[in-house]
Amino acid sequence: MSTISEKIFSRAAGKKAKANDFVIADIDFAMAHDGTSVLAVKAFREMEEEKVWNPDRIVIPFDHLTPANTDTTAVLQHDIRGWIQKQGIKNFYDVGEGICHQLLPENGFALPGKLIVGADSHSCTYGAFGALGTGVGATDMAEIFASGKLWFKVPESIKITTNGNFKEGVYAKDLILKIISTLGVAGATYKAAEFYGSTIDSLSMSGRMTLSNMAIEMGAKAGIVPPDKTTFDFLEGIAAEEYEPVYADEDAVYSKEYNFDASELEPQIASPHQVDNVHDISDIKPTKLDQAFIGTCTNGRLEDLELAASILNGEKVAIRTIVVPASRSVLIEAVRKGIVETLLDAGVVIGSPGCGPCLGGHMGVIGKGETCISTANRNFKGRMGTGGLIYLASPATAAASALTGEITDPREI
Repeated sequence: MSTISEKIFSRAAGKKAKANDFVIADIDFAMAHDGTSVLAVKAFREMEEEKVWNPDRIVIPFDHLTPANTDTTAVLQHDIRGWIQKQGIKNFYDVGEGICHQLLPENGFALPGKLIVGADSHSCTYGAFGALGTGVGATDMAEIFASGKLWFKVPESIKITTNGNFKEGVYAKDLILKIISTLGVAGATYKAAEFYGSTIDSLSMSGRMTLSNMAIEMGAKAGIVPPDKTTFDFLEGIAAEEYEPVYADEDAVYSKEYNFDASELEPQIASPHQVDNVHDISDIKPTKLDQAFIGTCTNGRLEDLELAASILNGEKVAIRTIVVPASRSVLIEAVRKGIVETLLDAGVVIGSPGCGPCLGGHMGVIGKGETCISTANRNFKGRMGTGGLIYLASPATAAASALTGEITDPREI
C-alpha cells in the first residue's frame, strides 16, 4: 500500500517508511548552486568540518548570477571554486554550462528511485524522472555535505490524473498552471504529487520537467512522474549510476485525488502577483508589454526554444525579447538546428545559459512600471525587479505576445 515517495524513503532510510513518519535518510545526490553554495559552505566551515562525505555525490553548478554581475559576486564565486577544488568535487559546472535543474538531468544524476536534494526550491524538477527531488535550506545542505544524511518527515501523497489530448497552442506549462490554479498555492503543502494519465504519458521529458518543476508552486514537497520508456530512453547512455525504478502499489493510499481533462484546456496566463492567479487567455484583457522572457528551469529547453522560433520565424518582435537557453548543450543544439539564427533575425537577445533575469538579479531585470510576460515559474511582487509586473505563460504564448507587444493567444498567430 505504498506510494512512490514512501518506497523511496524506505530504501533511503533502510526501514519501512510511511507517510508522516520521521526518518533519517541517505542522500543519493546533493546539489547547491552559486547562490546557495556560499551559505552552505559557510555553515559547513562553522561546523568545523574538513571533508565532505562523498565528493562524487555532490553537484555544484554556477547558474544564478553568471557571468558574475558584481565584484562581490565574483569574490564569492572565486572562494567557492577554491573550496570545490580542495574538496575534490568533480561535478562542478562553471559559468555558461547552464541551470542546475537542467544540468543534473543532462548529466544523468536525476534517476528513477533516487533521493536527490538540492539547496533550491525547484529541485522538485528531478521528480520528472521518477526520483524524489526536493529542496532544502543552505544549513541543511551543510549537514548533507558533512554526513550524506538528513532527516525528513515522509510526505503524504496526492494523485493528479490528466487524460485527453492538448488542443493546438496548449502545452505542459498551461496544464501545470491550471493544476496550480485549482489546488491553490498551498493546496499541496508538504505533499508528494504523483502525476498520472494518458496526457502525462504522452509528454516529452521536457514537458514532464515543466510539470514537476512547478509542483513547489502549489506547496508540494515533490512532483513525481512514474518512469517509463520515455524516461529510460532519455537516460540511456548518460545515467550516472545504476538505478531501480519505483512505482506506487495499486492500493497505495493518497490523501487526495484530482482529475483533469487536457482536451478542455486553452492557453493559461498567471497574472500578478500569485502563481495561482490563473486565467484562460480568452479572459485576459488586452495588456501592453515591455518585455518578453523565454527561458529558465521551467521552459528554457530545446523544444521550448524551437517552439518560440517556429512562431517568430520571418517576423520581428515588437518589444525587447530575451531568450536564455537552459544549458550549453541546449544552446549548441539550437545553433546547429538554426533556431538561434531564426531568433536573432527576429530581433531577440540571446543570453548565456543560466537563470538570467528569473530571480531579478541579472540580465533582463525589469523596472518600476514595466510589464513582462515570462516562461518562468514565479510572478511574485519584485521577483524580476522592484515595481514590475510579471505574467506567466508558455513559450508559445510568450513568443506570440512578443510579436504583438501585448498578451496574445498563440492560436491567433
